[in-house]
Amino acid sequence: EVLAEYPDVFGGAGCLSTHWNLAGGAVIDWYKNNWPEAGSNRVYFDYGTETLDADYEPHQLQMDAVMRAKGYREGEDWITRKFEGADHTPRAWRERLHIPLEFLLRDEQVQNPWSTNP
Repeated sequence: EVLAEYPDVFGGAGCLSTHWNLAGGAVIDWYKNNWPEAGSNRVYFDYGTETLDADYEPHQLQMDAVMRAKGYREGEDWITRKFEGADHTPRAWRERLHIPLEFLLRDEQVQNPWSTNP
């Protein structure tokens, strides 16, 4: 939600085991009108298949459609990953936290500011 409201402040969002079920996934309807267009942000979503996460896939697929409609390119400025057997616990998130961090923090155009080459 913070990225939708302040896309110029937050360059990305890492959403692990997003609890889409609140109000039957109504937040996705809100995102259809309020999610920022692609171009300035990176977004990572994931979910498991056990405990609370077992119910997330249908909602995540709806959010993936929102991402496509807003111009995001899967694998480039947006990723959604499904983790078979993963549950909705800090232990499960800890095991995969490196994935969104690497995606969100990578710099595809690393340039040395002291270099004389443009």
